[in-house]
Amino acid sequence: MTSINRWHASIGDAVQVPNEEGRMSSLIFKDKDMQVRYYSPNSKDTQMPHQQDEVYVIAKGSGTFVKGDEKISFSIGDIIFVPKNENHYFKNFTNDFSTWVIFYGT
Repeated sequence: MTSINRWHASIGDAVQVPNEEGRMSSLIFKDKDMQVRYYSPNSKDTQMPHQQDEVYVIAKGSGTFVKGDEKISFSIGDIIFVPKNENHYFKNFTNDFSTWVIFYGT
């Protein structure tokens, strides 16, 4: 599956796309300043703040999400917004955890 010029993807498609070199997620779609990625950390989420706003749509699993000084529980189907440059990460997540990540803006 190519990650460019697509308009539909399933989780089954996404898990087959390898992570890009130097990235912890796979690129599924890209259009101008928007990217859709699939992220499935192994046992620890070590991501750093990003230069774009982002939206997570939880695809599988559950756990805790930390944004700045706030913590929330999340599960399948939840949606989480994180403004650019904000510290955030997932923790105590189930082994099957994965999420769609939508980066946008400049």
